[in-house]
Amino acid sequence: MSSRTFTALAVAFVVSLAMAFSAAAQDIPPTPTPGPIANYSTVTDDRLASQEAHNWLQIRGNYEGWMHSPLDQINTGNVANLRPSWMFSTGVVEGHQAPPVVNDGIMFVTTPSNQTIALDAATGAQIWRYRREKPEDLVEIHPTNRGPGLYGDQVFVVTTDCFLVALDAKTGEVNWEVAVDDYQKGYYTTLAPLTARGKVLVGVSGGEFGIRGYVAAYNVDDGTQAWRTYTIPAPGEPGHETWTADSWQTGGGSSWVTGIFDVETGIVYWGVGNGAPWAGDRRGSLDNLYTTSVIALNLESGQIIGHHQYHWNDSWDWDEVSPPILTDLTYGGRTFKALVNVARNGHIFVLEPSPEGPIGFVDAWNYVYSDVVTAIDPETGRFTYDDAHWPKTNVSAPFCPSLWGGKDWPYVSYSPASGLLYIPANENICSTMAGDESEYVAGELWLGVNIPELVEGFYLREGWEHIGEIQAWDVGNKNEVWKHTFKHHNWGPILSTGGGLLFAGGTNDRMFRAFDAATGAVLWEYPTNSGIGAPPSTYSLNGKQYVAVASGWGVDAERKQDILRREIPGYAEHVPQGGVVWVFELP
Repeated sequence: MSSRTFTALAVAFVVSLAMAFSAAAQDIPPTPTPGPIANYSTVTDDRLASQEAHNWLQIRGNYEGWMHSPLDQINTGNVANLRPSWMFSTGVVEGHQAPPVVNDGIMFVTTPSNQTIALDAATGAQIWRYRREKPEDLVEIHPTNRGPGLYGDQVFVVTTDCFLVALDAKTGEVNWEVAVDDYQKGYYTTLAPLTARGKVLVGVSGGEFGIRGYVAAYNVDDGTQAWRTYTIPAPGEPGHETWTADSWQTGGGSSWVTGIFDVETGIVYWGVGNGAPWAGDRRGSLDNLYTTSVIALNLESGQIIGHHQYHWNDSWDWDEVSPPILTDLTYGGRTFKALVNVARNGHIFVLEPSPEGPIGFVDAWNYVYSDVVTAIDPETGRFTYDDAHWPKTNVSAPFCPSLWGGKDWPYVSYSPASGLLYIPANENICSTMAGDESEYVAGELWLGVNIPELVEGFYLREGWEHIGEIQAWDVGNKNEVWKHTFKHHNWGPILSTGGGLLFAGGTNDRMFRAFDAATGAVLWEYPTNSGIGAPPSTYSLNGKQYVAVASGWGVDAERKQDILRREIPGYAEHVPQGGVVWVFELP
């Protein structure tokens, strides 16, 4: 076994935090004779800019990131009658984290193991399947994919060996592909591409390997690169002074999740992950821009024209990669266009973007318990930390929330019907961590923390009674309207609908549920084959509304399962793996 292969296996073993990395070989069923699709509806800028109620053209439904559909045929009065319409087994294990994306009767689903599948959205019949072979020496730290991007007559997907691929939407054949970066240097991609105005945008992951993160745009026609913008500034660039010595070259700043787009201003808002290594004093105890920030990018040039850093000198692995939602908000006696983010560091942020790019701070407050932040500057939003809960090199510190945060990557939902923001949260689970003095080696794991303590350092707050939550917030009034709790963790992105419903999975009992959006009451639930960590979607065909979701447990949800097995006496929950697309309808 080569030294690199051995190290890669060790990386997977460590980052899982479960000591049971499940990178099993994927059994791929035979591919039927492909379509092609005879009458495919071309996806235009106008269609993407104006959400179509009967379709789900983007991973979160619209450019603003709302995770909301106005469809109301399925509603609080009849959802109890919801039943399976059809199911499709993907033939793939590990974490399915992509929503079913639907364009006029054609459903596109991406899976772990670099696959994209086109299905008949009415019947579940497979039309075509694309699979990219993985390199033999590739070890997937996060074996997942978070969805496709549609534009024109193409389907855009990324792969864990760091390629961007353009597929013919009608046949699944490859139109072009481009290497975004070198996976052997620690770069990989799992997010859904963002498509707008002839460009397809992607971001890279790999902060645990000490990469220098970036967002890049490619021309949809031929894959030529339009621009590349690094999230860690080089000498001479604004923000470089927030790094010490050469730490910027390996500073992290990953992109795990797709950004949002303001059609009116042409500005893209993108969330940026943690710094590398994890212990922030190795980076000079400085701000380390633009880690743990939202950045405003000019779509045409890629220039960073604004930012807000949610917390400086991240030392807790609180990636703030989830982008904010964009909506008009009435707050503090005035109405303005707002960016609202539910951060992994346990706080809700209200920000005010400007048409020119700069982002103003408005307010921030806790949605879960935090013992790290002692004060928030009311003008800038800058945090003051409790030193006793700030991990440093060779200095161990406990902190809440845990390194998984109050909310990890799963999407919030904003309903314009109720005016509420819905959060898939986790409470009461905390971490203990200390930095170490390990040195950077290209392509090798470089967390920069004491690994045994990291793995063993999770704990539950004294007196805990639950972990998972769904919270409903009236953000304009800083009021939590209701809360639904789960005994164990919640990894379920939330979909809201015009029928007054929320749909979500996320729990280790394998249930897919519908909640009353006004009260949080459970109105319907159905046991699926596995746990659900994917965003639901909804669409309509021939006058009938459907609700779709991919069930398939794995990645961080399974790793957290193992943590709970150790922390909770008698805990023996097991969630089977295996991906299945479930589609539900009314009788």
